[in-house]
Amino acid sequence: MQFLYPNVLFFMLIPIIILMFLITTNKDKFQKFFDKEALAKLSIKNRYMTKTTRNILFFMVLILMTFALARPVINEKEHKIDQETVSFVIALDVSKSMLATDIYPNRLSLGKKKILEIIDYAKQNSIAVVLFAKSSFILSPITKDYNSLKILVNRLDTGINFDNGSNIFSTLEVSKKLLKNVKDKNLILITDGGNKSDYEKEIEYAKENNIRIYTLGLATNKPTPIKLQDGNFLTKDDGSIVTVKLNEDIKNLSLNTDAGYIQYSNSNDDIKQLVDEINTSSKKQKQESRNFKTYTELFYYPLGLALFILLIAFSSRPKLSEIFRKDKHFAIIAFLLIFSNTSSKALEFDFQTINKANEHYQNKEFKQASKEFRKVAKTPESHYNLGNALYKQGEYKKALMHYKNVVTSNQELEYKKLHNMGNSYVKLNELQNAKRVYEKALEIKNDKDTKENLEAVLKALENKNKNKNQDKQNNKDNQNKNEKNKSQDKKQKNKNSNENQDKDKKSKDSKDSQEKNKDKNKQKNKKDKQENTSKQNQQQIKQNQLSDAEEKKWLKRLEQSKEVPVMLKKFDSKEQSDSNSTPW
Repeated sequence: MQFLYPNVLFFMLIPIIILMFLITTNKDKFQKFFDKEALAKLSIKNRYMTKTTRNILFFMVLILMTFALARPVINEKEHKIDQETVSFVIALDVSKSMLATDIYPNRLSLGKKKILEIIDYAKQNSIAVVLFAKSSFILSPITKDYNSLKILVNRLDTGINFDNGSNIFSTLEVSKKLLKNVKDKNLILITDGGNKSDYEKEIEYAKENNIRIYTLGLATNKPTPIKLQDGNFLTKDDGSIVTVKLNEDIKNLSLNTDAGYIQYSNSNDDIKQLVDEINTSSKKQKQESRNFKTYTELFYYPLGLALFILLIAFSSRPKLSEIFRKDKHFAIIAFLLIFSNTSSKALEFDFQTINKANEHYQNKEFKQASKEFRKVAKTPESHYNLGNALYKQGEYKKALMHYKNVVTSNQELEYKKLHNMGNSYVKLNELQNAKRVYEKALEIKNDKDTKENLEAVLKALENKNKNKNQDKQNNKDNQNKNEKNKSQDKKQKNKNSNENQDKDKKSKDSKDSQEKNKDKNKQKNKKDKQENTSKQNQQQIKQNQLSDAEEKKWLKRLEQSKEVPVMLKKFDSKEQSDSNSTPW
């Protein structure tokens, strides 16, 4: 036996073991409040199953499910499948006549689209793609990698300037080479008919090598000019425009090789008929074999056992209705004992700390009082008391924080809070906040102390404003005095500078004459050096001009090209097409 996913065992069993340890070592709430003897007397005995037994069953379920996820198997066997397929070659005419625009946008673009349709439809075939003009070029050998083949066809630049002519004979030679291991050789020509009226050589060669030629006529019977990439039309030697139409003589090539001919359509019905005809008339041939393994699965055994144990663990659990029906009074008493005991202890502890805090506060032991008040700082009153203790210690910011936590509907407590907040703001010299809080306190209660504090704050604010105005006026006066002093200093400096300039001029004249002579000699030396270096640079520039110009030219071509270049392998044919008679 082996596991297909052994990593599941390592990643799942370790957390399960840790979880088992934590659950078994953890105590429940009853064990925290009662000792073992009391708990034994108070606990309800389950006649079905104990808690530890049920936990063991749950962990067994987890372990069995982990084994099921790891997929245990036996009887591993290896099998081979031989893949059979029908292979054919697609040959696209890329001569200049395929640039005619009787089909939108032109014949060549539609031919590229038809190849993509064949690839999408012929999912059970092996396909090769060839381009032909005067020579033939292999775009892709026989393959079933349809995605890569589609990428190659999509990246094909339809603007490539191939040699003139349509050499179908070279296409037959390429097809023979690509299909050398295939008995039934099939070729799909996508062309406008080429430039020949007699295809006897091609027919003989196809019959000798058992090649069936299926043709997709990609043109109309209407004479159409050939539009080149530069926007001009192809012309003859006498200057007249060349026009081309469908060469129907290509039909003989297909009919004499036991194949078929069909003219293009805007839908994909044309390529469906061609591919279906090839598949029905050709025998499938073994291309490759694939190995795969078979197993006898065992995961359902641990999974079924886990589900069975899980049902036992849940079905043996006593119902709550039975517990309350049999031991109703005991359950209620235990509930009240636990929660009332804890709450009563908490209340007793709170009262004790509050009393201690009040005693420390009355004895002016404010630090100890604040410590005790922090322990019970849960209610608005406790926050208020803690704020008072901090205020007495001089920690006004902390006092404000606790005053703000006092949220109450008691108007008396709200008034006291606001009054003390105003006092804290005054200590922090935040008079505007103190004014605002005192006004809110007076809205609740009209108290003399609060009024007096508010009046003192208002007087302090007035004095601040007066002092600010006086400071502004003093600053203005000082600025005016400084400006006057600066203007006088400037006048005196100008007088002194004029006198010094007259003295310096005389001494400078004699020095300038000497320096001029020195500068002339230096300039002559510099000119001589510059002339020598400029001659050397000109020679280097002339040598590099050609290489730089060529590099720029190729960079511009790469930037302008939208299509990614595709590597094409040229096939050297024995038979060369006669391109001189019809150079398109």
